[in-house]
Amino acid sequence: MNKVIGVAGFKNAGKTTLVERLVTELTSRGWRISTVKHAHHSFDIDHEGRDSFRHRKAGATEVAVVSRHRWAIIHEMREEDEPPLDDILAKLAPCDLVIVEGYKRDTHDKIEVRNVDLDHPKLAGEDSTVVAIAANGPIADCPVPCFDRDDVSNLASFIERHMVLK
Repeated sequence: MNKVIGVAGFKNAGKTTLVERLVTELTSRGWRISTVKHAHHSFDIDHEGRDSFRHRKAGATEVAVVSRHRWAIIHEMREEDEPPLDDILAKLAPCDLVIVEGYKRDTHDKIEVRNVDLDHPKLAGEDSTVVAIAANGPIADCPVPCFDRDDVSNLASFIERHMVLK
């Protein structure tokens, strides 16, 4: 099973930007990184008129799209429940670390991303799986290690140590 660290927080905290920057930093250090992004809405990776879209529309449960440069499997949920994170993680190829964006209520360790200008609930201190905070300003009485949200290098070093990447 791959090692997993989460990036969690509320809307407009800067989660996606931080994940993108962490992937860039950690891959530049030689780590093989995968990501999982939880969406609270419907999404499509193919579009009307595409062959894969037509296959799904016709009733296919899964459609694999394969080229020389990448491949994807689109699984149409139909009436199924959303799968738990562990089921998705089990489908990923081996890597050094999976960074999960979202899934803030799951049990993996997480970095809370906080925008101090917004009045969102705090995760750190309330959720024992939050192991650090990345914020765009100072946090008073920070219950876990705190990092400037833009200090990706130090945050990546923390992740390497915390996750015991080898």
